[in-house]
Amino acid sequence: MSGIRDFTGKHAVIVGGSSGIGLATAELLAASGADVTLVARDQVRLEAACEAVSARRRASSQLVRSVSGDASTEDGARIAVAAATGDGARPIDLLVNSAGAILPGYFESMPVEYFDECMDSWRVCVFMCRAAVPGMIARGSGHIVNVSSVAGFMGVFGYTAYSSAKYAVMGLSEALRSEMHPLGITVSVVCPPDTDTPALTLEKSLRPAETDKVAGNISPVPADIVARALVRGVRRGTYLIVPGVLSKFYRVLKANALWLFFAITDGDVATARKARGL
Repeated sequence: MSGIRDFTGKHAVIVGGSSGIGLATAELLAASGADVTLVARDQVRLEAACEAVSARRRASSQLVRSVSGDASTEDGARIAVAAATGDGARPIDLLVNSAGAILPGYFESMPVEYFDECMDSWRVCVFMCRAAVPGMIARGSGHIVNVSSVAGFMGVFGYTAYSSAKYAVMGLSEALRSEMHPLGITVSVVCPPDTDTPALTLEKSLRPAETDKVAGNISPVPADIVARALVRGVRRGTYLIVPGVLSKFYRVLKANALWLFFAITDGDVATARKARGL
């Protein structure tokens, strides 16, 4: 399946576009000639993000606008897609779903609400795709990008809630790709490692010590590095996009030598627990 090689005149809708990977992706797409619609909950942050994205436009004629709403609900997603494509805007050529909370903790003691909140990232993918896909099917074209995580292909200590959600995004994306491929629609899934975003500070404050030891092997990457990998993958029509050499290594290691993957992570956990006197 071919990707979108030229973004000039294309319309990209970025969910979670007010910060982090979503905002970095929106800025890069605007610099590549695309019209951009940002979708997020916080209107104040959206307005600031729109200004940042507008400043990166290649041409003043490019449209940059925002839609404030909760895309993790069916009604919210439907309203967001209707607003993004209304008032003379062109249909959605590229949908990027990059929203969701990262809430780590010990499985037996973390609030059960963490599981529900983390699953919002999966709900965003489900409901935004459900709202946008009919239009793409009617035109026989379109590209969907769902942002999962390294935690979507390797379960890390402390991430039972987050990994559950991101594995769900992986399963949804793979099945959706099979359904959309014969209809002319491309699906990609992105699995970034720890990314230097505003959410990372909260995430680190909640991490168990064992998680820090395991995750310490993968350094946070700037959001714009992930955005570049995402956009490059869209241009090429790549299904699985894994930014970072170490992240790629762990994906291959887990797929081909699960026993060694467990030996490494179990060793990191044992070291962390020993340091705590456990």
